[in-house]
Amino acid sequence: MLRSLILLLTVAFPLAAQSLGSADKVHVTTALSADAVAPGGTVRLAVILDIIDPWHINAHKPTYDYLIGTTLELESREGIIVADLRFPKGKSMKFGFAEKPIDVYEHRAIIFADLKVSGRLTSGVDTLRGLVTVQACNNEVCLAPSRVSIAVPLTVSEGPATAMDLNADIFGQLSSREYERPNTAQGELAGMFETEGSLFAFFAIFLIGLALNLTPCVYPMLSVTVSLFGSQSHKDVRGAFFRAVVYVLGIATMYTGLGVSAALSGGLFGSWLQSPWVLGSIGALLFGLALSSFGLYQIQVPYWVTSRLGGQTGTGLIGLYLSGLVVGVFAAPCIGPPVIALLTLVGAKGDPVFGFQAFFSLSLGLGFPYLLLGTFSGLITKIPKSGVWMVWVERVFGVVLTGAAFFYIALAFAPKYSVYVVPLVLVLGGLYLGFLDPSGRGKKALQRVQWAVGIASIVVGALMARTISKPAIVWEPFSQERLVEARENGLPVVMDFSADWCIPCKELDLNTFTDAEVIKATRDVARLKVDLTQFDSPESEALRREFNISGVPTIVFLGPDGTETPNTRILGFVPPREFLATFQRALGP
Repeated sequence: MLRSLILLLTVAFPLAAQSLGSADKVHVTTALSADAVAPGGTVRLAVILDIIDPWHINAHKPTYDYLIGTTLELESREGIIVADLRFPKGKSMKFGFAEKPIDVYEHRAIIFADLKVSGRLTSGVDTLRGLVTVQACNNEVCLAPSRVSIAVPLTVSEGPATAMDLNADIFGQLSSREYERPNTAQGELAGMFETEGSLFAFFAIFLIGLALNLTPCVYPMLSVTVSLFGSQSHKDVRGAFFRAVVYVLGIATMYTGLGVSAALSGGLFGSWLQSPWVLGSIGALLFGLALSSFGLYQIQVPYWVTSRLGGQTGTGLIGLYLSGLVVGVFAAPCIGPPVIALLTLVGAKGDPVFGFQAFFSLSLGLGFPYLLLGTFSGLITKIPKSGVWMVWVERVFGVVLTGAAFFYIALAFAPKYSVYVVPLVLVLGGLYLGFLDPSGRGKKALQRVQWAVGIASIVVGALMARTISKPAIVWEPFSQERLVEARENGLPVVMDFSADWCIPCKELDLNTFTDAEVIKATRDVARLKVDLTQFDSPESEALRREFNISGVPTIVFLGPDGTETPNTRILGFVPPREFLATFQRALGP
């Protein structure tokens, strides 16, 4: 209704709407806090928006969806990190065309950002370019949004002593006025540390780690944990709890080390863990554990290790710690938007201590369920008459581990067929566990449970196989030529940055891109699939730098003019309804 009203107003006042664009109502300049920045140093940037009266521009977070918020996009450059981007809070004003007050900027608005320069950057003069998106309105009409180009002259000095402070009056406003960060997870996390305090923010990161247990990559960790602790008997919960703490510390060490090193080096979290050889090794390890669950052998620490470490208890603790390190690798191929946002925040701060604290909180959240699981798995053996049941339960874990093993091996060496592994394992595993495994013979209760589990597994597997065969979006392979052609023809573009080893990418392919409404909504746009399987190759690196891609899956929406709609980028898996809502906001009428 409101959007239609704005369109009617635009038609009713054609001279006002057509004479000048939004860019003519806003004068954009830039200023730096120093005349130079040393390698490894930081300089603050101010983008100053002087707005001609009686016009105003929408605040960064617009009140209505149909209004275009003010945004700043700085190009992605090697050696320069844009951090702590802040927009002024909008002033709430009432206008005739809206039912409630709208947050706007008037007269002058200043956007601040920190530019962190790599220590490897050589001295000299460079230019950092960017785009400011604005939409100017008055009390009668809103003009079409404009994108204003900016060029920031940046001088990298040979040392810190040569820099001189500038524009103290401008940058003094940052401490005297209220500012807000962009609509991103990284901005929300950064704001949380200031508004809620470090204790609350680290607890929120802990909860994010806890939520990561819902991703499919961590499911094998459940079976491995029970396999490690279920066969151990302890007289009290205290001993089991202590051993579980050692195990979880191994998981925490793996994630904290990977997170901090990746953040400080600017790389993707766990990207080297997503290589085919590492995925294949994970699959082989899981298959070895699966064979142990089927009773083919028992995994024991070699005697020479026991003797050197001085006893079985010490070996057990060190073995559990090392097992935690290895188990932490399993979840690496599932990279969620919260992890990428946390990486960005840690990289922007450049503080190893903060990076350790943040990722240690995240990894403790990830490991917390395994603390409980490890503590009480060892008590399973105390269940009366549990021998036959436990044999069958071990077979269940064996089937789960076998499916996970073949899934990782398929991801490594035949990724196009990996989607068929899970339904196949569910069907074959259901047949084995429900009808072929002899554990329940003579035990009516156990046999009924076997039948129920077997039938349920077969039904779920058949439904998944049916889902795989559903029609889906037909993507075109990405090429610069096709992108230019779409821009010349005024055709919007949806770009799906994906990889064969990326599990959330396959969730998108199976659940979102097979939805009939999604297929119908995207049929009139160019749909390009960008393959980043070889993530660190020169070609992939160039594409990641060009489109500022932090991880996969990432979905980018480009308008008919070839520019990206701000704040519409999708990171990670989203269901069809959420995809359609973002698509309509980015490319809808």
